Amino acid sequence: MLRAGIVGLPNVGKSTLFNAVVANAKAEAANFPFCTIEPNVGVVAVPDERLNVLAKIASSVQIIPARVEFVDIAGLVKGASQGEGLGNQFLSHIREVDAIVHVVRCFENDDIIHVAGSVDPARDIEIINIELGLSDLAQIERRIDRTRKQARTSKDAQFEVSVLEKLAAALNEGKSVRQVSLNEEETEIIKGLELLTYKPIIYAANVSEDELATGNHFVETVRQIAATENAQVVIVSAQVEAELVELPESDKADFLESLGVEEGGLKSLIRATYMLLGLRTYFTCGPKETRAWTINAGMSAPQAAGVIHSDFERGFIRAETVAYKDLVTTGSMNAAKEKGLVRSEGKEYVVQEGDVMLFRFNV
Repeated sequence: MLRAGIVGLPNVGKSTLFNAVVANAKAEAANFPFCTIEPNVGVVAVPDERLNVLAKIASSVQIIPARVEFVDIAGLVKGASQGEGLGNQFLSHIREVDAIVHVVRCFENDDIIHVAGSVDPARDIEIINIELGLSDLAQIERRIDRTRKQARTSKDAQFEVSVLEKLAAALNEGKSVRQVSLNEEETEIIKGLELLTYKPIIYAANVSEDELATGNHFVETVRQIAATENAQVVIVSAQVEAELVELPESDKADFLESLGVEEGGLKSLIRATYMLLGLRTYFTCGPKETRAWTINAGMSAPQAAGVIHSDFERGFIRAETVAYKDLVTTGSMNAAKEKGLVRSEGKEYVVQEGDVMLFRFNV
């Protein structure tokens, strides 16, 4: 299961948001820096209305959604890359995740202390990015020093040094590794480094409940910065999500309607994180269960079958496949077959988002 790390400065709402994300998580949320020391981990279901539709068509007894893991990482501060505020420990936690959800404080509240004394999303984002970049730069420079000796006699090592120097130059200019254009060969070189500024990122603009529907000028600042990295921004309200967790289901819709929204942004954040991780969903459905299976984008039919069981991949014969929309339009698998919408796909087929599949295989 791939992991997304929730990061940001202290007191921006990370742990409150994490508690809401995981619903029953026990991450402590308090009004002082470094409240979270060890990272809290929670597995959450990916909201997907398609599951309910498919389960109804198949008269399924059980629904099993796709899942993604969120990690609540302690707040970083200026100087984290030099060890400030247990920074080295916290940076190592970020290195272990596959993607970053950067929570940015976009609300005013005199009762909640800001570690820098005021609300300024541009400054806050810069602090985090600088610390992540400095950590990457130190790691790259160490790698260059080790590899230069080999480069005297190895063309592969010479190529690696050239790639690392390219990244070091970008980091020294204040850019992230994400902003550097890399070809497939160069990407392979840096894969094992787990560089922090190379990890895909989503900015979660945390607003007050009164501004959830409209956003504010702080959110616009975050959007402008995210655009330079082709990153997505999701507006959330940790305050709203915390309140929703405490409400009975019957009252949630009314509460959200009173705020002028259909959701607090949390579902959008989970879905966006899932897509950011390069994950895609296909479905299996029948009387017993309707289930969402998680695969990496670009997986072939046998690889997708292997997610269910390795025997499915080894003995793969074919996949009976129908697009979600076609199945819903026709109303049943038999009707879809009669209209020629159920395809027989072989080993070369690349599974598409929302495919409903039945695998044929030899034991």
